[in-house]
Amino acid sequence: MEKSKTNVKSCYSCMTCSSGCQFQHIMDVKPHAVIRMVQTGFRDEALSASGPWLCVGCNTCSTNCPNAIDIPAVMDALRQTSITEKRPIPEPNILNFHSAVLHSIRRYGRTHKLEIMMRYKLVQRDLFSDVDLGLRMLAKRKLDLTASKIKELPEVKKLFNKAG
Repeated sequence: MEKSKTNVKSCYSCMTCSSGCQFQHIMDVKPHAVIRMVQTGFRDEALSASGPWLCVGCNTCSTNCPNAIDIPAVMDALRQTSITEKRPIPEPNILNFHSAVLHSIRRYGRTHKLEIMMRYKLVQRDLFSDVDLGLRMLAKRKLDLTASKIKELPEVKKLFNKAG
């Protein structure tokens, strides 16, 4: 709770957060259960769950929460704690994906999906398993060949430098 600056004690497990989560179907532990683990002191279980690693921080859960608990902040704090304590990451290769996304944001101020996908695939040494998906996305104009930069890119870079 201290790292996330979020009081999870007000959660009464209504499960609204989990029911609104777009990724709960692939999580081993749903958002409401992760919050309950944090509340009740099941630290190791919360840190070894895949839920925090699969959370994309879209804030749907927090928006729907009747107590406005910042669940993505809790998930982020759990991920940070896992990394700091050098715990095994329950989702293989997720850090490579996170790294590719952050590199794109640092470079352009936003995500460039094609570059993220290519960087991730290069690190995984798995260039061709999703070529059909990539081609379909290109055909539907869901992937831009070139990246666009935001005007405030120096401000984004300052944030990255400040974070270390």
